[in-house]
Amino acid sequence: MPFRALNLSPQIVQAVRDAGYTEPTPIQIAAIPLISAGRDIIGIAQTGTGKTAAFVLPILMKLAESKQTATYAYNPARNRQSGSDRGPRALVIAPTRELVVQIEENVRAYAKHVPLRMATVFGGVSERPQIEALRSGVDLIVATPGRLIDLMEQRVANLSGVEFLVLDEADRMLDMGFLPPIRRIVKALPQKRQTLMFSASLSREIEELTHQFQRSPKIVQIGRRANPAETVTQFAYEVQPHLKSALLLHLLRDQQFDTVLVFVRTKRGADKIARRLESSGIKTGTIHSNRSQNQRLRALKDFKSGAVRVLVATDIAARGIDVDGISHVVNYDFPMHSEDYVHRIGRTGRAHAIGDAISFITPEDQGPLRSLERFIGRGILRKKAEGFDYNQAAPPRNEQRRGPRVPQRKIEPRLPGNSSRGSGEASHGHIGWRFRNASSNNRPPRRSYRRHR
Repeated sequence: MPFRALNLSPQIVQAVRDAGYTEPTPIQIAAIPLISAGRDIIGIAQTGTGKTAAFVLPILMKLAESKQTATYAYNPARNRQSGSDRGPRALVIAPTRELVVQIEENVRAYAKHVPLRMATVFGGVSERPQIEALRSGVDLIVATPGRLIDLMEQRVANLSGVEFLVLDEADRMLDMGFLPPIRRIVKALPQKRQTLMFSASLSREIEELTHQFQRSPKIVQIGRRANPAETVTQFAYEVQPHLKSALLLHLLRDQQFDTVLVFVRTKRGADKIARRLESSGIKTGTIHSNRSQNQRLRALKDFKSGAVRVLVATDIAARGIDVDGISHVVNYDFPMHSEDYVHRIGRTGRAHAIGDAISFITPEDQGPLRSLERFIGRGILRKKAEGFDYNQAAPPRNEQRRGPRVPQRKIEPRLPGNSSRGSGEASHGHIGWRFRNASSNNRPPRRSYRRHR
């Protein structure tokens, strides 16, 4: 089925063609006609199925068709004169900054031939450009909940004219504790609006959310919620914990691993692995919550352009990275939750492309791996990396690095009867200890002490 069969405008169909897409995906075929007809929907689909276009395309068409597409800027003085106090007409809320940026890129591509003004609103960067964009007037906002609440409190985000609300990755937003700010945002919207909700699963919490925010929504479900993309080949490499970094380097010697996304559990682990790869001559970027927004955007941009070959990320990026042509996803640390696995490996094999997902499995991961296999309804093939030495001994434990030896100054013992105590001194009965080199700036004293009677 071509896109024009979905009754989209010629300008939008042309923009979709320019973006390289010729046929709509199942979620787009099912959702676009319902959204175009004004229905509230709940879209349930696995990651990488094209759900962003499923809501962006019909909203763009409606904005373009309306005579009110010329934006109502939020300018209190002018609005008081004209009797109008309307702001943006469409609002998309997403859980992470990375996902906001991804949606923005899609909107700009699909609105290539449509007069549209949009703004992105998210934390980690200066508020000023976002405030200026809202005051100059926009048709559509893509936002994270926290920063949007901040701008609402400053009275620069006027949502009284919103006609279309999209809650993207609704399950993820619930997991991250965003329900209270979402309720505040929705309370500021007109009751008469079209609300679209997209999620990877239809949990009881999501169903309760639909009763609060939607009117007789139509459920559009594509595939089983726990089923990863069929175009992703999945392997498990069983390995001892101390060999994981060596195994990763061994795999990366294969040039077929050309665009590799590595998931780890902790921020510290991400930095450690990135340093190891860089020291081995592999261009590597890093994304985690301790990185500034500019650093994260730069890492993602370099990964997309091919300037870096490997991107090391924590789960903050599992749903926010949309990069064409990721050849491999490596679960360096096996995920704690099965649904996180589905979202991680969904970064490859997107839009019917092929890709490989590799998981490093230590003895402690065997139980979670079996749980995952039950969750996705299929087994994952165990493999051995060809040419890799699995018998390498564990490196000796690093002894604590000691600083340069500081000469001890002689300290005269205090008599037990003296009740005054200096910094770092303790006494108990007739036994007393006085720490050497005790610090005078409230830092814990060194443990070196001399005993006296």
